Amino acid sequence: MFLRKLSFLFILMIPGLIQAQEAPGTDTLQHKKAFVEDDPVVSMLDSLTRLKIFESNSFGNPGNGQNTTNSQETDIPYFTDSVYRERITTMSIQSPFEYVYNADVKMFIDLYAYRKRGLTARILGLSQIYFPLFEEKLDKYNMPLELKYLAVIESALNPVANSKAGAKGLWQFMYGTGKVYGLKISSYVDDRFDPYKSTIAACEHLNDLYSIYGNWSLALAAYNSGAGNVNKAIRRAGGAKNFWVIQRYLPKETRSYVPAFIAASYVLTYAKEHHIAPVDPGILFYEIDTVIVKNPLSFDQISEMLHVPMEEVQFLNPAFKQGVIPATPETPFSLRLRKKYIGNFINNEKTLYAYKTKKGLEHDSLLALAIMNSRETSEYVVKKGENINTVAHKFHMTLAELKTLNNMKKPYVKPKQRLLVYEGASKPRSLAGIIVPVSDTAGQKSSVKKSPPPVSHENTPIIHVVKSGETLNKLATRYGCSVDELVGWNNLKSKNVLVGQKIKIQQTTGDATAVNQRDSVPHEKNSKKKTGAPKFIYHTIQSGETLWDIAEHYDGATVAQIKKLNNITNSQRLRAGQKIKIMPAN
Repeated sequence: MFLRKLSFLFILMIPGLIQAQEAPGTDTLQHKKAFVEDDPVVSMLDSLTRLKIFESNSFGNPGNGQNTTNSQETDIPYFTDSVYRERITTMSIQSPFEYVYNADVKMFIDLYAYRKRGLTARILGLSQIYFPLFEEKLDKYNMPLELKYLAVIESALNPVANSKAGAKGLWQFMYGTGKVYGLKISSYVDDRFDPYKSTIAACEHLNDLYSIYGNWSLALAAYNSGAGNVNKAIRRAGGAKNFWVIQRYLPKETRSYVPAFIAASYVLTYAKEHHIAPVDPGILFYEIDTVIVKNPLSFDQISEMLHVPMEEVQFLNPAFKQGVIPATPETPFSLRLRKKYIGNFINNEKTLYAYKTKKGLEHDSLLALAIMNSRETSEYVVKKGENINTVAHKFHMTLAELKTLNNMKKPYVKPKQRLLVYEGASKPRSLAGIIVPVSDTAGQKSSVKKSPPPVSHENTPIIHVVKSGETLNKLATRYGCSVDELVGWNNLKSKNVLVGQKIKIQQTTGDATAVNQRDSVPHEKNSKKKTGAPKFIYHTIQSGETLWDIAEHYDGATVAQIKKLNNITNSQRLRAGQKIKIMPAN
């Protein structure tokens, strides 16, 4: 009876044994589990299908960006565990990183070499752009060059990668970690997307983690989940400082992190043996050069005047989120172009800054907004009972600023949601001598003269975006003109305006001070100040504003100065609608 049962069990096992023998590339290790499609590594790989560099013919890549040498199933080689183990052992001998082969690693080899081999070919193509940069910086910090493969796990070398958790860029920096390593974020610029700045930050961060653990595997685990989670796993494992010992105590995603790193390192090292050839991205690292931009510039201007494909400008400069470089002589930015365009940029730089794009005056307004909003940001967690309006008011922001900064499509927030907000109130800044207005908490505009405008800008109009409750009568009073003039300047068919509508206010003289006086004191248009008299600006107090808020709006203004100018004592309370004098810096 016992032998009969044993024979029956053996018969049941035969199909499984036959399948195991026939499965290519198996030896002793079996897959522990199938991939789950929402795995972060898989998600980043899949993001490459949407990367425009592989969709645009302007880069010169073949067809639709697919590598035809990877499409024939008969050309795909399979290897046994013993071959994998031998190759990875060789890699370990030649590297300070401890490469090992096991079932977890094999699972990710299957992902890169077989299941997603077409996307791995795209990674190989992108590596021709980014690996030389990574190696240069890693060598500078005296770190293992193999760490370049970490960016493959983090972002699949997608420069605009964006995770569900909010990590961004090639090295997937979260907001807080990025700030620690000097990566700045505003509505227009996010350094986490800058390949150069983020690579330097990644080197510094990894170096700091290695100095804690003295072990690259643990440093990688901490890069993914944070040092706190790694420290807890070490304590639970009895103090063991070995990734494979503490692996089961780590967060679920981090358990796969080092195996994925080893697998990616192996597949990209032995890509030729796996018959995976790179998809040509149409550009190489050594074809890229840098120029310094010292005035506001848009991607439209660069593309239209220098005849650079827009997709190329965007791909090489992903840190500029809105397609605008908010540069000034005091705060220049680096622009990356192919070397063949660098000469044209240098020879036509002044003309380029003044070049009017097909978008015309609307674009000038966008540049002014870029200058106005280039402010430091911080992260804020929405509290229970708050809504998008209360958050915007708390940080002296308009709804449009808050939505733009956070790429929000819907005008609502929820408790515990993390938002980027501006630090402190905005201050007026000048744009090539033009007065740039500043939004206060009520959405009204105030202006400060920063420098005398040059004659060439005397006819430059002001572009005003209509806010809720504003009418042509209010705008005419605000800017010291008539309703009929507003109708004529904007070719309006009626005297009704809509929220969000852009209204052009024509400056009749080149005197920016006159604009300020019309804006601030509409009833004193005929009472010009005498030569040598102090030039005041009148500010209308909004609900909830403090003297500190007001002083922050104007360069050179202080709370003490405002009190003295307006005879304000500590016992006095500010009233909404009250007008006070401000003397900004000249």
